[in-house]
Amino acid sequence: MKKIRHKKIIVPIIAIAFLVLGSSFKSDFFEIAKQIEIFTTLFKELNMNYVDETNPAELMDTAIKNMLEDLDPYTKFLNEQDVEAYRINNAGEYSGIGALVRTYKDKLLIIEPHEGYPADKAGLKAGDEILQIGDIKVADFEDNASELLKGANGTEVNVTFKRQGKTMATTINREGIEVDAVPFYDMVDATTGYIVLSKFNAKASEQTKAALEDLKGKGAEKIILDLRGNPGGLLSEAINVTNLFVPKGELIVTTKSKVKKFNREYKTNNAPVDEDIPLVVLVNGSSASASEIVSGSLQDLDRAVIMGARSFGKGLVQRPLKLTYGTQLKVTISRYYTSSGRCIQALDYWNRDENGNAIRNTRFNEFKTRNGRTVQDGGGVLPDIIVDAVKTNDLTRALLDNNVIFDYATAYHYKNQLGKVDDFNFTDADFKNFKNFVKQSNFSFETKAEGAIKRALSGDENDFLGSEVQESYKTLLANIEKGKINALDKYQGEIQKNLEDEIIKRYFYRNGLYQYYLGHDDAILAATELLGNTSKYQGILE
Repeated sequence: MKKIRHKKIIVPIIAIAFLVLGSSFKSDFFEIAKQIEIFTTLFKELNMNYVDETNPAELMDTAIKNMLEDLDPYTKFLNEQDVEAYRINNAGEYSGIGALVRTYKDKLLIIEPHEGYPADKAGLKAGDEILQIGDIKVADFEDNASELLKGANGTEVNVTFKRQGKTMATTINREGIEVDAVPFYDMVDATTGYIVLSKFNAKASEQTKAALEDLKGKGAEKIILDLRGNPGGLLSEAINVTNLFVPKGELIVTTKSKVKKFNREYKTNNAPVDEDIPLVVLVNGSSASASEIVSGSLQDLDRAVIMGARSFGKGLVQRPLKLTYGTQLKVTISRYYTSSGRCIQALDYWNRDENGNAIRNTRFNEFKTRNGRTVQDGGGVLPDIIVDAVKTNDLTRALLDNNVIFDYATAYHYKNQLGKVDDFNFTDADFKNFKNFVKQSNFSFETKAEGAIKRALSGDENDFLGSEVQESYKTLLANIEKGKINALDKYQGEIQKNLEDEIIKRYFYRNGLYQYYLGHDDAILAATELLGNTSKYQGILE
């Protein structure tokens, strides 16, 4: 009898729960259907009745992009070309010219030709401005002109480009391009191996494993894993890379979502290559997403010492969802949490400031690693040891974003001969030349203080500030402008690091840059020193 009464009590409760959930679902579904109907009607009437001819595809594209802009920068609509680019990025293989290209309104800029690939064979160099591809002028092409450089293996493409003010032409024979996740690895010294993991595509764990095993075969008893500049990629590969250093069955990351099926725990599935070898992981402000899963979880498990600068802070997980006509929606479905339970998302896209910018998290919660060390959430992975030269700042970022460092490296390359990488020495005189280059360029960088002063001068209150106060403001702005040039000296170490990297690539490609790192990079030198001091290394983790 007790069992029967128990069932009678439970069944109504379950029924009520389903009724509540069902009504909630119906309410959401009705609201979505209602808004779709309104939008469809609006879109039809607009295109039928607007005074001028409209382009329905462009209108819809604008509507979709504006809608998604209110969410986060990772939720994106992918047309057929975007879907293919997304697939290629994850697969690590494509057919093209083998160069990193940046798109501008009226030109394409060669940022980095990859050694031995078609663009390099055809004589293209970093800094070359592509003006025409075949019969099509880049300035007249409305879509992304870089797509014109892609094509089937063995096909040719003629390009016209400008170099140092001179217009030139060449023919590029397209080839299959393999994008290595591990572009470089080598021994730093007799017992220390160094691995660069630049992206988390489908090759990441396989190539990292191969590099690790090869280095161990060459005598490596300690490993430096370099994730600096790695923007992330496949979540599964982040788990597999971590698994190379930790046992099977370890919890690496948890994803939490409002959609129940996306709530998952990801554990290691394989036996590790080496769960005891001393390990240092290098990160910086451009290490994001999957890089932060690897570095954050190895830190949480006290399996590695993290060195460098605070990472980017991307704790959001995306998944591509198929739409009609070959398009997709890459949508943020969940947040991820490292082994200790922390989410390292730095920007809050759902609460913005008065200018519409995402608010940076400044209130951190504390968590404990396996050994009881304190770590924080909310702002990227904070290294156990900070390396000043790896840090960045607003001025350095502005110099990079505005191509000032890039353009100086181009000018340097055409003015200076360099036989081998060991001969390179960036002197104080070179840095002085760079400062003069900045002064003569169109570089514009507005500090937060400048912005506030300019707004004050242009606002209504300016009318009653008085001429004396206004002149004081203008004097202050002039002093700030002078201070920005002086700031080049203050941040010389960080700026010079970026200058050296860019210049060396011009002569010796990226492989030469990594070779240079082995004997000159501050972070690698510091990591090597730490790994050589067993008691200090273990003391940090314990």
